[in-house]
Amino acid sequence: MTLFSTRRLTVDVPGRRLLHNLDLDLPQGRVTALIGHNGSGKSTLLKALARQIPYGGRITFERRALEEWHARALARRLAVLPQATPPAEGMTVRELAALGRYPWHGALGRLRASDRTTIAAALAECGLEPLADRLVDTLSGGERQRAWLSMLVAQQAATLLLDEPISALDIAHQVEVLALVRRMCHRQGRSAVVVLHDVNMAARFCDHIVALKEGRVVLEGPPATLMDPAALQSVYGLPMQVLTGPDGTPVAMPA
Repeated sequence: MTLFSTRRLTVDVPGRRLLHNLDLDLPQGRVTALIGHNGSGKSTLLKALARQIPYGGRITFERRALEEWHARALARRLAVLPQATPPAEGMTVRELAALGRYPWHGALGRLRASDRTTIAAALAECGLEPLADRLVDTLSGGERQRAWLSMLVAQQAATLLLDEPISALDIAHQVEVLALVRRMCHRQGRSAVVVLHDVNMAARFCDHIVALKEGRVVLEGPPATLMDPAALQSVYGLPMQVLTGPDGTPVAMPA
């Protein structure tokens, strides 16, 4: 089934077009990676899907035009993690997760027993029960990203939009966070669209790849479609080779 569909999607800023007439059908229940070099339009596409910027053309979400969704109804179905998360000074992990309940009861609504149950389940799913009463600012980078993901889980949104969630993490925490996102989708039937820079991480943890170059789609399909020297060169503009890792996983490297 189709999660997002775009037809002739364009995004313009003064004097420049960032996205050029994109026609895409992103699958539901899968982890989709948006890849490409800097300035290719990855984050712009994600923001358009999140209805955070003006766009031309048409976007449908769950077979309904994106502009027709009421803000609260959309927030109950779609959760967004920006590239730069806001400060969480003085806030515990549990309190951060609780912010995910906002679309369900508003800013002044009291947490009910059902909300607390949902928050506890979100912390457990993200492996944060031992850290629930720790201040977010005292966590490691990987733990902090899991705390933000717990907020999205507590929001009970079926679709997650994640803008470079591993960009500031070391390799161990990159694997930890992307493995969590994959489990969150495959075990609970969620969907995710993730902006990534690392082509090997995208191929390892994602089910579907969309590669952008200068605001246009140059490749779309399963990871095997991407992990090919000619395909990689079309995306990144330099000779690439694909090796086989010790576990049989393909690994892309500059030739």
